[in-house]
Amino acid sequence: MTGARPLPRLVATDLDGTLLRSDGSVSDRTRRALAATEAAGTEVVFVTARPPRWLHALADLVGGHGRVICLGGAAVWDLGSGAALEMCGFDDGVVRSLVADLRAAVPGAGLAVETADGPAFDPWFPDGEPHLDRRLRGAPVEGALRAGDPVAKLLVVRPGTPAQGFGVVQRGDVHDAAQEEFFERVRGVVDGRAELHYSGAAGLAELLPPGVTKDVALARWCDRLGVEARDVWAFGDMPNDLPMLRWAGRGHAVANAHPDVLACADAVVPGNDDDGVAAALEAVLDAAAPSDGHTPSAPLSR
Repeated sequence: MTGARPLPRLVATDLDGTLLRSDGSVSDRTRRALAATEAAGTEVVFVTARPPRWLHALADLVGGHGRVICLGGAAVWDLGSGAALEMCGFDDGVVRSLVADLRAAVPGAGLAVETADGPAFDPWFPDGEPHLDRRLRGAPVEGALRAGDPVAKLLVVRPGTPAQGFGVVQRGDVHDAAQEEFFERVRGVVDGRAELHYSGAAGLAELLPPGVTKDVALARWCDRLGVEARDVWAFGDMPNDLPMLRWAGRGHAVANAHPDVLACADAVVPGNDDDGVAAALEAVLDAAAPSDGHTPSAPLSR
């Protein structure tokens, strides 16, 4: 990673554990900083492991473009239309073999799949979304694997993970021996057929199609806009953010990040509960502002 100019052309930020506070909220300070960044001509794009249905509450934060890189890089989603602009999925035979092998190697694990048409869950998958249609949990996920509806993400929950607190993002400095042992078992099953991601959610392993990572999706998005890596700032907290932080011209870790992310970052900003992303954006906007205090608007060409 190399240094970036004072005002980047694009800011890419993870959400949970990075931009959002620990309770999932967006502070007023962060809202103001994002709006000021867009007004200054710098596009802000969220790059998140979240599925599309978890993004609607953030629609007012995505500026004029209305798009989010989600599912860990497997999709670019248009929040206005509620449709995928891009979707990368597993080959049908590969995802079926992965499901069968995971059943054998990790007995009792709960599986879920994310497709363009929505999710499906094993009946015993922890119910962190009680508002969803109960039919999505009516049978094991094998019944949801249909040709022509590619799976963008396969989720694996460690056996015995309680529903209470499931999906809560752990602090990056938390050592979880059970999680690490679970990951090793899943890694042994994957054997090059998927990208194994850890976004910080306790008890959860996330499998994406081969070659699908946050940096690949972000690079493709920036190529569309004519933005080079050196003109991108990225923010993250977990190992699945590392490729994006390394690719960007300047990679930032929040103070609560995983030790591997802290070691990799070009800069460390305050933690997510202290609005670290906002603090970094405020500083660069102040440095770029003319002496009269007026920050001109120079919209990024689409």
